Amino acid sequence: MKMLFLGDVMGRAGRAAVAARLPGLRADWGLDFVVVNGENASSGAGLTPEHAKALLAAGADCLTLGDHAFDQKDMLRFVEAEPRILRPLNYAREAPGKGARIFLDRRGRKVLVAQVLGQVFMKRPFDDPFSAIDAVLRAHPLGGMAQATVVDMHCEATSEKMAMGHWCDGRASLVVGTHTHVPTADAMILAGGTAYQSDAGMCGDYNSVIGMDKAEPMRRFITGMGKERFTPAEGEATLSGVYVEIDDRNGKATRILPIRVGGRLAQAAP
Repeated sequence: MKMLFLGDVMGRAGRAAVAARLPGLRADWGLDFVVVNGENASSGAGLTPEHAKALLAAGADCLTLGDHAFDQKDMLRFVEAEPRILRPLNYAREAPGKGARIFLDRRGRKVLVAQVLGQVFMKRPFDDPFSAIDAVLRAHPLGGMAQATVVDMHCEATSEKMAMGHWCDGRASLVVGTHTHVPTADAMILAGGTAYQSDAGMCGDYNSVIGMDKAEPMRRFITGMGKERFTPAEGEATLSGVYVEIDDRNGKATRILPIRVGGRLAQAAP
C-alpha cells in the first residue's frame, strides 16, 4: 500500500498547492490513500466546509484537524455530516464528530486513521492522548481490523511526539506529528515496524513565520507589541509530508520518505 500524508494546509497558498499538485501526485506515485491535515486551511485558523470540500475533491481520502478544529463554527455541524473529516480523539467529551475511523483505500483495503492532541505546551489542557489512542489501537489490531493504521499526533513538543511513536510502535503503520509547521529530518522505521516522523511540516509558503506573513510576527518579537492580526503568507507553497509504503499483510511500514514539492524548500520525492 502506497500512502501520502500531507502536513498542515496553511491558508490560500496551501489550498492552492494541494488543488494544483495532489491529483498529479496520486497518479504519478500510484497512491492508494492520502491523508491531509486541514487544521489551518481557512485563513490560518480552522477549516470551513467549503475549503474541506475542495481538499477532498483534490484527492484527499481523509482530513484531520487539530486544536483549531472548531475555530470555523460551521465545522461544528459539517464534521457530523462528512465522515472523511476527523477531529482529535481527546478534544472534548462533547465535541461533535469522530477522532478515529476506518476508511477504504482505492483497492478496498481497510485503513484506520486517528488523531490525538498532545498536552505539553498546548494552550488548553486536553485529555491524555496515550490512553485515548491505546483504546483505539487495541480495538483495531494491524493485520486484523485494519490493513494499515495512521496516527496524526498534533502537538508542540517533539519529545511528546516521539513518545507517541514508541507507544504505537508495532501497532500502527505510521505515526506522524503535525502542528509546528516545520518538517523534521527524522523520518525512520521504528523497531516494531512503525514509520515515524516528528513533524510533517506544512503545506504553505515558507517565506513566512510558520506560514504567517512575516511582518506582524516579527514586529511582536522585536517590539513586544502587536499592531495587526496575523494573516497567512500567500507566496508559492511547498507541499510537505511523508510518503510511506506498507505491507498490507501485517500493516508494518517498509519504507518512509519525507516529501517536499514546490515552493522554496529543497525538493524531495519518492
